[in-house]
Amino acid sequence: MDFTQNNRLEQITDETLIIGIDVAKHKHVARAIDDRGRDLAKRLVFENGLAGFKELLDWTQNLSEETNRPDLIFGMEPTGHYWLNLAYYLTAQQLHAVVVNPSKVKQTKELDDDSPTKNDTKDAKVIAQVVRAGRYHDPILLEGMKLHDMMQQDLSSIKAQVQNALDRYFPEFTTVFKDWTKKTPIHFLKKGYLPEDIVSCSEEALMVEVKQAAKRGVGIKRVQELKHAAETSVGLTVGLAMARQEISYLIDQYLAIEKRIEAHEARLEELVLQVSGASQMVAIKGVGVLTVAGFFAEVGDLSNYKDPRQIIKLAGLNLQMNQSGIFKGQTTITKRGRRRLRSILYLAARPLSANNDGFKQLHHYYKNRANNPLTGKESFVALGRKLIKIFYVIGTRNCAFDGERMMRDIPQLKSLQEAA
Repeated sequence: MDFTQNNRLEQITDETLIIGIDVAKHKHVARAIDDRGRDLAKRLVFENGLAGFKELLDWTQNLSEETNRPDLIFGMEPTGHYWLNLAYYLTAQQLHAVVVNPSKVKQTKELDDDSPTKNDTKDAKVIAQVVRAGRYHDPILLEGMKLHDMMQQDLSSIKAQVQNALDRYFPEFTTVFKDWTKKTPIHFLKKGYLPEDIVSCSEEALMVEVKQAAKRGVGIKRVQELKHAAETSVGLTVGLAMARQEISYLIDQYLAIEKRIEAHEARLEELVLQVSGASQMVAIKGVGVLTVAGFFAEVGDLSNYKDPRQIIKLAGLNLQMNQSGIFKGQTTITKRGRRRLRSILYLAARPLSANNDGFKQLHHYYKNRANNPLTGKESFVALGRKLIKIFYVIGTRNCAFDGERMMRDIPQLKSLQEAA
């Protein structure tokens, strides 16, 4: 994975055949140009399937022989998911498949005909021209965390539906049990206890139910609060038979998904710890297995990178300056990279700033430094950038994290500590 545009431009020579592909659900369109941007053939329209992919390779191979250009590079936009099958196929054939940023394609459209018109034939050539300019990247062909994300979304949906049902039939329930996902409230909900059921039960009978769910943590005082909440409830009193069925069904779904997530996370931990440096990353106080697994799922093999700044750019955490003449605007991050990777790093920075001494000091420094102090959110972004550099060093050198060394490597913070 090349770091600079110059490196990428060096790969485009007079022996290079550049194929731009506009990807769609059913049919793709390919255009071919040389290193000077000249069209080399009529467009190819091919099916999004094995027969179409083979047709693309035959067309490309014939064109390569006719033009004496053996070096092939295939460019496409990583929009949606339809590009993945083609990218995987080309990579499996030991061919160089790259991706271009859709925003660059959009901005380049008018260079040829001074028109923002969009069509498949034009877009395929524009993609090829963007590749020719060295403005492309090697794709990360990994989907390792997709199932985990799907299950988490399903779990969130179920939790929202349970809360909706409680708001209708027993809105006071969450004043007694702040978190209904704990063992005791789950037990009551699964068994279909609504206000009229709780009112009709004695405190002793309710305590028996509590002991079935949890041996400790909930005493007679909580049971009395539950009875009082039931007696004063404003929940609906119609359709209770089906309400019990609804809540019981949702709780079953919640428990089943939660069990699947636990099993999947255990499998992810088993897999990620096989990656070089992963165990040392997980050993950092405040970093979880899912953070490391998500990082590798988005970034891939760290040996593909020459510098951690490539990963910072991949995450869209590289800085952009808004400056013209004497005007100097606010410096922000580009957000042009992988959104999920950016989210993983931001969410990891929060517990790090609270639980890891080194990151806690760094967070304090970022927010309170004399020049350009950061807000809390901006500091989390900066910590995410720092975490990328640390992960890169650990992953490429297979070494342990040294918090004290991290602090020594920041001259401004070192001088601040000495002054204190």
